[in-house]
Amino acid sequence: MLTALLVSVGIISLIAVFLALLMVIADATIGNYGKVKISINNGAKELDVQGGQPLLKALNQEGVFIPSACGGRGSCGLCKVRVVQGGGAYLPTELPWISADEQKLNVRLSCQFKVKTDISIAVPEELFSVRQFSTTVESIKDLTHDIKEVRLKLDDPEIIEAKAGQFIQFQVPEYENSDEPVYRAYSMASSPSDNRHVELEIRLVPNGICTTYVHKFLKVGETVTVNGPYGDFYLRDSDRDVICIAGGSGMAPIKSILMDMAERNIQRKTMYFFGARSKRDLFLTEEMHDLETRLHDFTFIPALSEPKSEDNWTGETGMITDVVRKHVTNGANSEAYLCGSPGMIDACVQVLKELKVPEDRIFYDKF
Repeated sequence: MLTALLVSVGIISLIAVFLALLMVIADATIGNYGKVKISINNGAKELDVQGGQPLLKALNQEGVFIPSACGGRGSCGLCKVRVVQGGGAYLPTELPWISADEQKLNVRLSCQFKVKTDISIAVPEELFSVRQFSTTVESIKDLTHDIKEVRLKLDDPEIIEAKAGQFIQFQVPEYENSDEPVYRAYSMASSPSDNRHVELEIRLVPNGICTTYVHKFLKVGETVTVNGPYGDFYLRDSDRDVICIAGGSGMAPIKSILMDMAERNIQRKTMYFFGARSKRDLFLTEEMHDLETRLHDFTFIPALSEPKSEDNWTGETGMITDVVRKHVTNGANSEAYLCGSPGMIDACVQVLKELKVPEDRIFYDKF
């Protein structure tokens, strides 16, 4: 009986190996599409690339950088590109991210859509200003038990032109947890005025490829490749009151926006609600309270959802949505800027709408 079972297992293993070998051969022969042409924005730029690879990868290799928070795994939905001509049918991995209206325009998820024939695409003009930078790790500092501040000095090019609140993509090299280089998106915490540095706040995610690399392998003095800037999460030019809400490493773009406001002497009533679980999850509180003395009519309101007895916390407690309700009575003349987890942001958007903040004035960055 045991012998028969072992023989069966052996046969199944051999079949699996044979099928895997066939797939490799098919990919190298049948799947060899040769060179294909990508025409961008009615021929403004034309690329000859190797066929059969994801559009996101093909564009990146040619210096056209499309934002992708998940690094091309199909889990963030950011890397959308409109395919004007060519492309074929949608893949099942694209459809969860593409709305019915986007399907009518043939918007594709570039990390999943593979370039097999000549195609014509349309991308926002601002992506042509995105650059790849070689940087040096200048410092790494613990902000909390699971968040590190990484400060990068730009080497080539030496200057980045960004808006407060935008993000870059950080390239993780091949290492023991990844058999190829991958990109991950992180908001810049530094002020745009310091255009020779990029400061990041990176929270450790269990088994996260990039966060594990940063927290356990990255060293001061190492070279890191980044590209950017990206994103439309930035302070709008108006005289409305400002409501900021963040949690964890969502502090990064809000800090950048507030520092920029202080440096440019923007005088708008501003409240910043920062949610944390316990006192050990709070950070940069001194910097935020210092901004209360430098920034016109600014109030920083940290809140703990699960304070510990040893925290001796006398500030706000409870869910950040309840704290917002307590301090905001009417948001009709406000804009809101939110950064954090999808669950937190969705809950805050609902509360802000109840407080009369128009939905088209609620800006957020989910991660």
